[in-house]
Amino acid sequence: KAGGQKGRKGTTLKMTDNPDHTKRLIPDYCNCCGKDLREMKFILVSKRQVVDLPIILPSYTEYQCYGTKCTCGHNQTGSYPDNVTNHIQYGTGVEAAVAYYSVYQYLPFKRLAKMFDHIFNLPISEGSIGNILNRMGEKANPVYNAIHDQVGKSKVVGGDESGCKVNGDKWWAWVWQNVLFTFITVSKSRGKQVIDSMFPQGFPNGILISDRWRPHLTTYAYGHQLCIPHLLRELNYLIELEKTEWAKSIKALLKKGIELKKEYPEYPKDDVRALEIEYEMNELLEFHLEKNKTPKTVTFQNSLLKYREFLFTFLYHKEVTPDNNGSERGVRNFKVKLKVSGQFKTGQNVYAKLRSVIDTCIKSDVNVIQALK
Repeated sequence: KAGGQKGRKGTTLKMTDNPDHTKRLIPDYCNCCGKDLREMKFILVSKRQVVDLPIILPSYTEYQCYGTKCTCGHNQTGSYPDNVTNHIQYGTGVEAAVAYYSVYQYLPFKRLAKMFDHIFNLPISEGSIGNILNRMGEKANPVYNAIHDQVGKSKVVGGDESGCKVNGDKWWAWVWQNVLFTFITVSKSRGKQVIDSMFPQGFPNGILISDRWRPHLTTYAYGHQLCIPHLLRELNYLIELEKTEWAKSIKALLKKGIELKKEYPEYPKDDVRALEIEYEMNELLEFHLEKNKTPKTVTFQNSLLKYREFLFTFLYHKEVTPDNNGSERGVRNFKVKLKVSGQFKTGQNVYAKLRSVIDTCIKSDVNVIQALK
């Protein structure tokens, strides 16, 4: 259904109590008899407001460095601010805008250059955009590294990866995230060595939520949680393909676990309702399936047996979710960027850094533009 959906918090354009400009509409004469009204006393009858954007013009600040000769004979000159390093350069506002529109709004270099020319009245070349993003990537390093450290210490972490194209080659975008932090990196590999290089200690304090990709499941962590929606999608496929009651029962049991989580965020290990689900799952996983009739379902059953202890971790930890939606959202932004621009020629690592910073700022309600400045 089109339009605002049920339960959505609507927003409306509101009038301000302090308008920047006020235009008083006072009539000179009466439309009925033509009498001059300019000396009459008027009262406010109604008001309307128009909200608009001003013409944007770049602001130039000139730093003039003066010198003088001291009585001691020393020639003393003023000092430029540390960030003023060239005879003409772009300021932090321009750099923040370039990073924001390129990384968060997905604008390709050519369109971004046109936008600066048409809207901001500031011509900027594609080469300059690339240079600005590289400088922003360097400046972001301390924050990016801090995000990495916080993710490694977190009690709950979601991990995911997705393919991306760099200069015509297949690369991989990796994300590790939770409700406070997002850490993204790019690698040529989809293997375990990427996780080992990024998090050599694993996640000793955290529950790692992931799909059934082996590098995630073999990463050292305090605990693991398989993404239940991933399992449900596979079960839907198996039910349609091999039509077993077993797959339907597993699907119903996983959904029962999700409903249990909605009722209460955390259960003790000896809770009757949690134990009931655990026992039902054990019985289903011990059920004999005929491999010659349902080979794919048997393979799925063996996988669940291998990672049995990762199925219902979410029931016993308040902050652990049964899904990995946060990680999928984190890596999806990378995919949207690629759909707009096709591929990365260069700059994939800078994009990962700046996107990590921006997403983390949003999660913490930090103004993105101010943070980029």
